[in-house]
Amino acid sequence: MGSLILVTFALLQLCTHTLGLNLAVSSNEGNATSPLMYGMMFEASPIDINHSGDGGLYAELVKNRAFQGQSGSPTPDLDAYRAVGAASISIDTANPLSSALPHVMRVTPTDATITEQVGYLNTGYWGISVKPVVYTGSFYVKGAYSGTFTVSLRSDDGATVFAQKQIRSNSKADQWTKHGFTLNPSVAAPNVKNVFQVTYQPSKATGGSLLFSLTTLFPPTYHNRNNGLRVDIAQKLEAMKPRFLRWGGNNLEGNYLPYRWKWNETIGPLINRPGRQGTWSYENTDGLGLIEYMQVRRTWCDDMGLEPVLGIWAGFYLGGPVISQAELGVYVQDALNEIEFLTGPVTSTYGALRAKLGYPNPWKLNYVEIGNEDDLGGGLASYSSYRFQMFFDAIKATYPDMKIMSSNIRLSPIPKGAWLDYHVYTRPDEFIKLFNFFDNMDRGHPIMVGEYAYVQDNWPQGGGVDWAAPKAQFPTMIGSAAEAVFMIGMERNADLVKMVAYAPLLQNLDGYQWTPDLVSYTADPTDTVASASYYVQKLFGTNHGIVVLPVTSDEGFGPFYWSASTNDAGKYFLKIANYNGTDNSSVSFSVAGSTVTSAKLTTLSAPSPWSSNTPRSETTVWKETAVTRNSDGKFVFDVPSLTVAVLAV
Repeated sequence: MGSLILVTFALLQLCTHTLGLNLAVSSNEGNATSPLMYGMMFEASPIDINHSGDGGLYAELVKNRAFQGQSGSPTPDLDAYRAVGAASISIDTANPLSSALPHVMRVTPTDATITEQVGYLNTGYWGISVKPVVYTGSFYVKGAYSGTFTVSLRSDDGATVFAQKQIRSNSKADQWTKHGFTLNPSVAAPNVKNVFQVTYQPSKATGGSLLFSLTTLFPPTYHNRNNGLRVDIAQKLEAMKPRFLRWGGNNLEGNYLPYRWKWNETIGPLINRPGRQGTWSYENTDGLGLIEYMQVRRTWCDDMGLEPVLGIWAGFYLGGPVISQAELGVYVQDALNEIEFLTGPVTSTYGALRAKLGYPNPWKLNYVEIGNEDDLGGGLASYSSYRFQMFFDAIKATYPDMKIMSSNIRLSPIPKGAWLDYHVYTRPDEFIKLFNFFDNMDRGHPIMVGEYAYVQDNWPQGGGVDWAAPKAQFPTMIGSAAEAVFMIGMERNADLVKMVAYAPLLQNLDGYQWTPDLVSYTADPTDTVASASYYVQKLFGTNHGIVVLPVTSDEGFGPFYWSASTNDAGKYFLKIANYNGTDNSSVSFSVAGSTVTSAKLTTLSAPSPWSSNTPRSETTVWKETAVTRNSDGKFVFDVPSLTVAVLAV
C-alpha cells in the first residue's frame, strides 16, 4: 500500500451551500485496534434481567421447574402449574429431590381408585411455542406406581393435542427416579397458548399420590447443545459477529449476601443447582451456569468464537453492608477456586472437580472483572481502599498474565496493569457530547466500555438522564444514531478502548425490568425483534478493521462523524453517522492510486427519528448497494440525516 491515501469527503447541502470536507488518511500509520472491539454484555442467568436467561436465551420451556420461587420470593410456589383431572397439587418439603432442590410437588387425586388420568400441566414462560420439531424432556418421580405416564403438548384449553407419548413407569416408593422422553408434533400450533402436561392413573399408584420435581422440556437448541440456547435469539446474537462475552451486572452482587453469585452452585447436573433469588425480582434457576458459558463445543463462547470475560463477586451486595477487609479473604480464595476450576490442570483440586464433571481439558480465560459498578451504594471507598487490591494481588500472584479489570474508572489508586470498565446510560444529545470523551484520557490503563445505551429521548432541559422519568420502550433511530457517534469516537481511540458492549442485551416482553434493550422477544419466535441499536452493533461488528487510520480534516465533526480503518486484506472501512444534519447530503470518497471500481455501501435508516422496531414490524431499513467509482475517481453516495453508513472498499 502507498504511504498516503487521500480520502476526500464533500458534503453537499443542497438547501444551503456546498461544504467540502477534505480528509487525509495515512496508510502506514494508525492505531492497532483490538480484535475484541465489539462484544456482548449478558446480564442474565446466572446474571438475570428481563428474563433474558430463564424465559429467554436459555431454551428451557418449563417455568418454575423445581419450585424455586418464581413469584419474586424465595418461598416455593406453584407458579405456572395447574392440576389436571380430579386432583390437587401442593408443595411438599418432606421429600427433597436433592439437597439443592428441597421443594417438590405432590399430586393428590380426590379418589385413589379412579381410573381417569390425573396429574399436572405447566404453562411455560407466558406460553409454549409448538412446532413440528423434536422436543426432549424429563421429570423426576417418587412413589410406587406400576402404570404408564402420559406426556403431551396440547392447547391450553385442552381441545388440541399436538404430541403425546406413553412412558413406562420405573417409579419407586422410596427413591426418586428420572423419566426421559421425546415428543414430535406433526403440525405447528397456531399460537403459544399451549401447555406441557404429565398425567398418570392413580389406581395404579400406592395411595394414589405421587411426587414430581425438575420437569424439563427443550426444543432443538442452538447447535443442538444439551441444556442449550434458544435458536432464534442465539442466531440473532451470532449475526452481530461479537468477539467477547462479559457476564456481570447488578445480579452478580445480589440484593443480600445469601443471593450473591456462587459459581460452585451453577455447575454439575441440574439436580445439584439450587438457583437463587435474583436482584431483578424473580428466581434464577442457574440452568445456564458457569459451565454453559465456558463449555467447549457445547453452548456459547466456543460456538460463537467468544472471548469470555468473567465477573468476580467482590464483597459487595446491593442490600447490605460491604464485607470488611478482615472477612474478605475467604471470598478472594473463592475467586481463585473459580479460576482454578476453569483453567487448572486435572491434578489441581478444582481442576479435578471439573474433570469429574466431564470436562478434563481446561478452558482458556484471559480476562476477569472484579465486581460490578462498585461506586453504587457507597461501595467505591472500600473498593478503592482494599477490595479491588486484595483480589488484584491474589489473582496476579497466581495468574501473572491475567488481565484484571476494575468495575469503575474512578478507582484510586489504580494498580499497574489494571484495566478499567466504563458504563454510561444517557440521552442521544449527551452521547454526541461524549464523542471525544476518550481523546485526551490517560493511555496507561486499557478500557472496556462494558455497558452503554441511550435510555431516554432528548428534552429541552439540559443535563443527563432523569431516572424518575419514563425510559424508551424500544430503541429509536435518533438514539441508535447517537450511539453510533459514540462508537465512532471509541473506534478513533482504539489504542485505549479495547472492548465495547451494549447493554442490556435481551428483553422478554412479557416480563422485564429495564428498557430499551437490544433484542426483544416473547415465547413466540415470530415476535423476536432486533432493535435499531442491534443493527448499529451488527453494522460495526461486521465491518471492523485491524488498524484505525488517522484522519486530518479542514472541517470539524458535526453533524457528520466518521472513522476509517483497514484490515489485513487491504480492505478499507469508512464509518459515517449523520446526526441531525440535512437530508440532502452526499459524500464523496476517493482512494489515491486505487484501481478498485466498486465498493459496497451499507446504510441504516428509518422513516422518522422516533421510529422503533417492534414485534412483527421492523421499520429500520438495512440497505446494501454497490457504489461505482465515477470518472473523477470518487465513490459518491447519500447519507441523509439520522443515517448510519459503512462504505467497504
